[in-house]
Amino acid sequence: MAEINLFLIFLGAIGFDLLIGDPRFLIHPVQIIGFYIKKLSDYFINNFGENKKILFWGGFTVAVSTIGISLSLGKLIELSFAQSRNHFFSGLLIFFGLSSCIATRGLISSVKEIAELIEIKEINDQNKRIIEEKVQRIVSRDVRASSLEHLLRSSTESLTENSVDGIFGPLFWIFIGVIFMKFSIFLPGPLSLGFSYKAISTLDSMIGYKYDYFRYLGFFSAKIEDIFTFVPSRLVLITLPLVSSKVNQYKLIIKKSYLDGKKYVSPNAGISEAIFAYICGIKLGGKSKYKNNIIEKPIINPTGDNCNGEKIKLICQLILRLQFLWIIIFVLIFSLISSLV
Repeated sequence: MAEINLFLIFLGAIGFDLLIGDPRFLIHPVQIIGFYIKKLSDYFINNFGENKKILFWGGFTVAVSTIGISLSLGKLIELSFAQSRNHFFSGLLIFFGLSSCIATRGLISSVKEIAELIEIKEINDQNKRIIEEKVQRIVSRDVRASSLEHLLRSSTESLTENSVDGIFGPLFWIFIGVIFMKFSIFLPGPLSLGFSYKAISTLDSMIGYKYDYFRYLGFFSAKIEDIFTFVPSRLVLITLPLVSSKVNQYKLIIKKSYLDGKKYVSPNAGISEAIFAYICGIKLGGKSKYKNNIIEKPIINPTGDNCNGEKIKLICQLILRLQFLWIIIFVLIFSLISSLV
């Protein structure tokens, strides 16, 4: 019975995120996770910045401890919920906790706002700085002094990549947690896996880089994120065309997206960017500045159009449609397993 209530809480949390997003009166778990990661990472960087071996194993410590604490906290709340006959308070913690793991409304609204600002015909220096600041909040690259075209591309690439990290990855692992709880309350459940994936995603976004000391400090974080995002990114690849107008080109689009996407260093980011690029008919990739380094990513869909506000709105619509499709699939799978177990 507990797992059925957990599944209903999960569905409610998805709806809450779509309608409300992250309540401002609550501390977001990512803020706590980020604070812990920064403090521990700064310690290793400031004290052992020249020692590659210590940075390497320090990064292992940062990754394992962050994920372990997140998993344990989620599991404690789940056990409280299951063993207290679905106590209201622990159920409420799970509800808000699961909602905080999903970033649909926050991601879509932030990128839409950027697109609308860029589409203003007359953009002065002050507006340009505001746009740059908003783009910088959602990307890790340096967008200072970027053209409007590059700002749009950066926003689009962030939206397409983070749709997996911030939406479909958490949805997948939370659902896996619900299924696990059907078999044993002591297995990782939706909140413990949701918190764990959020910790993994935050680790990767904060220290999972391939330059300077992050090359060693963030090695484990980047690899763990690659592993846990592998399946969700490929599920997005094979399901996104089903909610698009190009479903009749299903096999061709998937093939092109996979071939272009696997050119990326990341085994997942390129895949998620490519499927959106081919469905929306846009070109992604190219030069971007990270700190003092210029990195040129492979071009995805070379014959596609440049990014614009309309394409961003289309991507947002596709994300919402795909999320709805995934919910239907989750309900069907859960109902089937419930009838068999």
